[in-house]
Amino acid sequence: MNLLGIVSVSGKPGLWKALAQNKTGYILESLDAHKTKMVANLSTAKIAALNDITLFGVEEDIRLTDVLARMKSANSIPDAKTDGPALRKFFREVAPDHDEEKVYASDMKKVIGWYNILKELPLFEEADPAAAPAEPAQEVEESPASEATAKPAAVEKAPAKPKAKKPAAKKV
Repeated sequence: MNLLGIVSVSGKPGLWKALAQNKTGYILESLDAHKTKMVANLSTAKIAALNDITLFGVEEDIRLTDVLARMKSANSIPDAKTDGPALRKFFREVAPDHDEEKVYASDMKKVIGWYNILKELPLFEEADPAAAPAEPAQEVEESPASEATAKPAAVEKAPAKPKAKKPAAKKV
């Protein structure tokens, strides 16, 4: 899934797409049907990119993208307004190593709400460009023609001659 440019803004509901950056902040567009635009000032708003968000894990943190991918293959997603124990049971399936003391019900509700927003978008089905497999570098064999067109080795220059000193001006 391609979550590049999708952000969460503290104090603002929903998810936002970063359209551009100016000297004071980011120009964002909401991912809902209203397509509301706003400027998030960097000095007052906290902006978090979804592909950088992690959940607290028992041994190591769990990336949000991994949780969302598991949610995509889950049988049924509970409503974000269900009670805490039902959410906890669901999160044990999609994020089995999450730290149950640090991941609150409000966090789980937020992740489920984000999933419900993202599952409708085409970018949710796109491959992550950062995780694209790198193509192996192909070695190019040098032919005699390429040797002739290669740049010649740098020619060493003789050291510059020291400049003659100018006579000092006489002061009267």
